Amino acid sequence: QVQLVESGGGLVQPGGSLRLSCAASGSFFSINLMGWYRQAPGKERELVANIQRGGTTNYADSVKGRFTISREHAKNTVYLQMDSLKPEDTAVYYCNVLSLGVNYWGKGTLVTVSS
Repeated sequence: QVQLVESGGGLVQPGGSLRLSCAASGSFFSINLMGWYRQAPGKERELVANIQRGGTTNYADSVKGRFTISREHAKNTVYLQMDSLKPEDTAVYYCNVLSLGVNYWGKGTLVTVSS
């Protein structure tokens, strides 16, 4: 079992920045993929970004050039640096981890971009 604890959400003005963190703990052998998804009101959950164990990253087109995903292997932690935030980035952000073919999800952290 993998437990995911997210932090870093909140209210920010357009153009501002936030950094999300997600720490994985529990009993697991290895983590293959870590990432972030988001779900805005009335919309489906969508991939924001993910990072493979070897460091290869993948971003949604809507966040390329503004968001940066990184991971710290020793702490089993993944980060999402979000810059130049827009109102349309408002959503609940969920941490996702793939370990030995099993997907695990965090409870989500709310990001609100509003003036």
